[in-house]
This record gives sequence, C-alpha cells and structure tokens, in this order.
Amino acid sequence: MRFNTEFNRGGDYDHYEVTEPQGLLDFLMTHVRQSRTKIKATLQGRGIKVDGKTVSQFDFALQPGMRVAVSKSKRNQQGFKSRYVKIVYEDRWLIVVEKNTGILSMAAGHSSLNVKSVLDDYFKKSRQKCTAHVVHRLDRDTSGLMVYAKDMETEQTLEHNWHNIVYDRRYVAVVSGEVEQDEGTIQNWLKDNKAYITYSSPVDNGGKLAITHFHVLDRTTDHSLVEFKLETGRKNQIRVHSADMGHPVCGDPKYGNGDDPIHRLCLHAWLLCFHHPVTGEPMEFETPIPTAFRLMFKH
Repeated sequence: MRFNTEFNRGGDYDHYEVTEPQGLLDFLMTHVRQSRTKIKATLQGRGIKVDGKTVSQFDFALQPGMRVAVSKSKRNQQGFKSRYVKIVYEDRWLIVVEKNTGILSMAAGHSSLNVKSVLDDYFKKSRQKCTAHVVHRLDRDTSGLMVYAKDMETEQTLEHNWHNIVYDRRYVAVVSGEVEQDEGTIQNWLKDNKAYITYSSPVDNGGKLAITHFHVLDRTTDHSLVEFKLETGRKNQIRVHSADMGHPVCGDPKYGNGDDPIHRLCLHAWLLCFHHPVTGEPMEFETPIPTAFRLMFKH
C-alpha cells in the first residue's frame, strides 16, 4: 500500500519516524504518552498505521525509515459505550462502525433505536460539530461493518461513486442445508412487490440486476458457512439469492424456511474495503466471524 503523504498532513494523526528496528508496542510505549492499556486499545481499535497501512498486531516488526501514525480521534472514543455500536475507525470525514443485530441503520417511523442517532449523540458529547450521514444500510438484524460520512460533501462523494469507491465488500452467513458447490455466482433481477417482499426473476422483470458470488467456508450435513461477495448492492440481495440457491440464511423470517439454530439472522458484514473519499487512500476493515456462527461448525 502506498504511503499517502497528503493524508498525513491532516491533523487526525500524530506521526513518528522509526530510527531503529523495534517491535510496534515497544516503539509506541517509548513515543506515545499513554498507558499500555490505552495503547493496546488504540491498536485493537485500528488506530495505528505503519506506512499508511492499518496494523493491529502489537509485535509488528518496525524497520528504520518506516512511519508510524497514531490516531488522535481514538482518544475521544474512551467514553463511547453502546451495546449496539462499536467504533472501528474515525477521522474528520467519516466513521466506520460495527453494528450489532437488532438496530436499524437509520430512523424509520417511530423507532428511535438506530445507528445514526447513536453516532449523533456521540458526536455531540465529544463536541464534534457534525452529524452522521447515511451512505449505505444493513438490515436491522444483520450485523457488521458500516461507514457513515460526517459531512454532506463526503456523503455525496460516497453515495454517487459508491461502486467505484468500494472495491471489496463481503458477508458471511450460516445457511440452511449442505451447499454442494464450493463456489459459484448467482445472477438475476430483483424487484419488490406491493408487500415490500423482494422477489427474483431469471429474466429482466423491470427490476435491478443483482450479482452475488459465493464461496463455502465450512459445512455440516445440516448447515453451511458461506462467504458472499457482492458485485451489486441491492436490497435484501444476499437473503434472496441464498433462498434462490435452496439454502436460505438461517433465522430469516422473511425468506427463510424456519431453520433458526441460534435465534438470530445469521448474516454478518465482515469485510469492507474502500478508497477514502477525500484522500483516495485504500481503507480495509474486517471483523471476526461471529463466535456463534463458528461454533456450529466445530467438527
């Protein structure tokens, strides 16, 4: 990854140059005036970069000439606590979060519990003069990574150039039954009916073309752990395509078959990679596959 010097002129990071071979944590302990616990929290919160690339392992080997950037915004987040939202990354233009199940991406009707309002409250408390602008959505019961813009200009850039800016977006799901193929692609047209149920058609039905690539990570005779990579981002795309395969996402009340082994929609947005809308720098975020998903495949 190219070290983007323009990005580094921003006031969101403190910068240090490495002069001798050293482990990352030791280097940070020497140069950053913070406790070991706080430094480790910043590392885990993806607030440390080496030569422009986010590094989270504390024993990363530094070499002379490398540049280390330490996020200042992580310090604002010490007081942020929410059982539904975890801040993964933040700078002056955008914020990346991991959302839990059971919370909407934005307000709908009278429902007050949504990620946007949680973030707006956090911005207010940390005295940031901004609000969270919705760029994309995850269903209420889907967990995983999301990005919100902090101003209208960044929001517009992300929204209008989403497919050029986002270069990799993947989900992991537990689906019902044993998927026989190791990998494949589902392609059809998706359209909502009057009851807001999305249905698919192998021929153009006036809906939107939807393309999903899938790759089986693990399987038992009852369930399969599948990674889905979106080529298009349509409403309920993975849930409908998974059902089209004859293997609906577990715990899906809308498109599922009643198979609900862990009492949640088994869909998690685990990987989000995009070019920063302002600096152009590649930003890559990933979260672990939920433990409850993994436990179903302990052979």
